Amino acid sequence: MNVVFSQDLSVAESNELQCYDTGVFEVRLAPLLLVVLAATLAVALASGMAETPRQRAARTLAQMTLDEKLSMVYGAKSPYAGFVKGVPRLNIPPLVLQDGPQGVGDGARNVTCWPSALTVVASWDVDNMYRFAQGVAREERGKGVNIWLGPMVNIARVPFGGRNYESFGEDPYLSSQMVRSSIRGAQSQGVMATVKHWVNNNQEDNRFDVSANLPDDRTQWEIYYPAFKAAVDAGVASVMCSYNRINDTWACENDRTINQDLKGSMGFQGFVMSDWGATHSTVQSANSGLDMQMPDATYFGDALAKAIASRQVPVARLDDMVLRILTAMYMVGIMDTPQTGDLNVDVRTREHTELARRLSEQSTVLLKNDRSILPIDATRLRTIAVIGDDANDNPVFRGEGSGEVSAEYVVTPLQGIKAHLARRGLSVDVIYVNNSVIANAVAAAKKADLAIVFAGVESSEGYDRVNLSLWQNNNDLIQAVANAQRNTVVGLHIPGATVMPWIDSVPAVLAAFMAGQEDGHAIASILFGDVNPSGKLPLTFPKTDDQTYLTTKIQYPGIGNETQYSEKLLVGYRWYDAVNEDPLFPFGHGLSYTTFKYSNLHVFNRVITLDLANTGSVPGAEVVQVYLEYPKSAGEPPKVLRGFEKVHLVPGQSQTLAFSFSDEDLSIWDESIHDWSLVSGKFVVHVGSSSRDIRLSASLHVSL
Repeated sequence: MNVVFSQDLSVAESNELQCYDTGVFEVRLAPLLLVVLAATLAVALASGMAETPRQRAARTLAQMTLDEKLSMVYGAKSPYAGFVKGVPRLNIPPLVLQDGPQGVGDGARNVTCWPSALTVVASWDVDNMYRFAQGVAREERGKGVNIWLGPMVNIARVPFGGRNYESFGEDPYLSSQMVRSSIRGAQSQGVMATVKHWVNNNQEDNRFDVSANLPDDRTQWEIYYPAFKAAVDAGVASVMCSYNRINDTWACENDRTINQDLKGSMGFQGFVMSDWGATHSTVQSANSGLDMQMPDATYFGDALAKAIASRQVPVARLDDMVLRILTAMYMVGIMDTPQTGDLNVDVRTREHTELARRLSEQSTVLLKNDRSILPIDATRLRTIAVIGDDANDNPVFRGEGSGEVSAEYVVTPLQGIKAHLARRGLSVDVIYVNNSVIANAVAAAKKADLAIVFAGVESSEGYDRVNLSLWQNNNDLIQAVANAQRNTVVGLHIPGATVMPWIDSVPAVLAAFMAGQEDGHAIASILFGDVNPSGKLPLTFPKTDDQTYLTTKIQYPGIGNETQYSEKLLVGYRWYDAVNEDPLFPFGHGLSYTTFKYSNLHVFNRVITLDLANTGSVPGAEVVQVYLEYPKSAGEPPKVLRGFEKVHLVPGQSQTLAFSFSDEDLSIWDESIHDWSLVSGKFVVHVGSSSRDIRLSASLHVSL
C-alpha cells in the first residue's frame, strides 16, 4: 500500500479521507493530525487490517446467508423515501434513502432550502458545487440518511423540461466538471451520492412510457453519458436508472446501457438502483445489471428468490449485487460509522444559512444592464416601487416534486430590499404592489424613481412546462410598467430558459433561477452593489418557444410513445451555432459591474495561456470559457466547451491563466472501435466570456 499525504488543502477538501480500490489511501487532513494518522495506518498495516473496500465487502459477503443477501436488494417500508433493512447479525446497518437536489426533501422539516442545483451550476464554480453538495449531505446525515438521491445530471435537452431546475444544464463538459465536485462533496460526509437518472431521461411528459431513441452511440457518449462517466470517475457510490425506455428497452433492464456501457466501458464499481416503480421484471432486470429495486420487493423479493432457485438468475449475479452495495458502504464509511441522526433533528446551522445566501449571490446572472442602471445608488432615490407577486405574496424560490424542500422561512425580495435599506440607514420609501391590478402597478411605477418588477415560473417533476413564458399576467405587467417608468429593473425566478417579449423595453434584467430560502437577501445584495454579479447561463435562452432544435413532434414530446433524438450532437448552443441562429441570450452569458480585458493568447503544444485583467472600477469575477473548433472532418458542432475558470480580480489586477487539453478533449467517439479516437489536424481555440462573446482565437495543431 502507498500512503500519500498532502498539506496543500482547499477549505472545501480539508478533513477528507478518500479510500480507493487501488490500494492507495489519499489523506487530506489538518497538518497536526498527520503524525497521529500515520501511526494509526502503520498499526493497521502491521496487523493486516488495511484491506480495500471491495476486499472488506467480499469478506462480509462470504458470511451472509441467501436470505440475508436477498434482503439487501429491495426496499422496505419506513418514514424515509427508501429503506433497506440491513443485516444486524453481521453489523450491516440499514440503508436510508432520501431526496433531494435542493436539500433534504420528502417533507422533512427543519432543513435548509438551498438554491437549486441549476442555480449553483450558474456560478460556474466547482468549489461552490463542492460546498453545496457537502452542506446538503451533512444535513441528510443529520436526518439519519446515508444515501442522498442526487445529483440529477440529465442534460437539459428539452428547454421546457419540468426538472431542468434540478439539472446541471445543457452542456456535457460543464455538467461533468460540476458533478465531480458534487460527488466528492457529498461523499466526504459519509453519505453515498446517487447520480441520476440513467439514462436519456430528458423529459417529464410521458416519462413512464416514452422510448428515447438515439440514432447512434456517438450521440450517447458525447452528449448524454459524459456527466455520468465523470461521476463514476469521481467514485460515485450508486446510480439510479430511469423510468423511460431506451431504444425500446426499459432503462432498468437495459443490458446495453447498464452492463456493457456503465459497468463495462465506464468501469462503474458501485450499485444500480431503480427509480421508484421503474422496475418491470425480475429475470431481465437482474441479469441486465439492476442491483436494487426501489421502493419495495415486488420483483426482487420472493420473485428473485424463485428465479435464483430455478437458475434463471445465477447465484453469482446476486452475489455481485450485494458485493457492489457492500463495497459502496465500506468505501463511504457507512460500515465503520453508521448514521445516528433521525428525521426529528433540526439540522440547520448559521453556517449553512450563510452558505445558501453566498451561493445564491454568486449564481445570479446579470442578463442586461443598459445605462449601467445597476447597481442601484439608493442615496439618490426617494421612492422605489417593488412590483409583482413574486416579490412577496407568492415568491418562487424552489422547485417542486421529489426535489421540493420544506422551507421554514423564505426571505422575499421585498423583505430583502427593505432590510438592506434599513441596514444602510437609508430613508427610501418602498411601495409594494402585486399582480392583481396592472393599473395599480403602473401608478406606483410612475410615482417612484425606480421600479423593480419580480416575476417567476414554477416547475415540477411529473410534467414539462407548457411554454417558456412567464406565468399569469407577468409579461403584460412588465411591459406596462416599463412603458410608464424608464428606470425599470426585472428580477426573474425561473427554472430554466424563459422568453422575454418585453426585453427591448427594460434596461436591466437579473436571473436568480431558484434561489432558495435566502433569496431576498441575496438579490438585494446584487441590486445595491454589495456583491458584483458573476453568474453565467448554464443553458441557452431562445427568443421564442419555437426557436429550438426540437422542430418536430417526433423529437418532442414524441409520437406513439417514441421520441427520436435526430438532432444528434446539436443540443443547446451547438445547434444555434450550427444553423447561425441568434438566441435571446447565449450559453455562458452573464454581465458584471466591472469590465475585463482578455489578451496575449499563446498556444504551446496542447497548452494555452492568456492574460485576464480587471479594467473596471470595482472588484469582480469573470468566468473565462474555452471552446474548441474541431477540424471539419471530425463532424463536430462548430465549437464545444472544453475549459472554464472563474477568476476574481480587483481593479487593475491581472492574472495569467493556463488551460491544457487531454486526449479525450481532442477526441470524438468512434463507433467502429467503440472508444474515443484522437482527431488530428487544425483545431481553433476560442476564448471568451460566453459562447457568442469570443475575445481571442488561435490555432492548435494536433498530430497522431
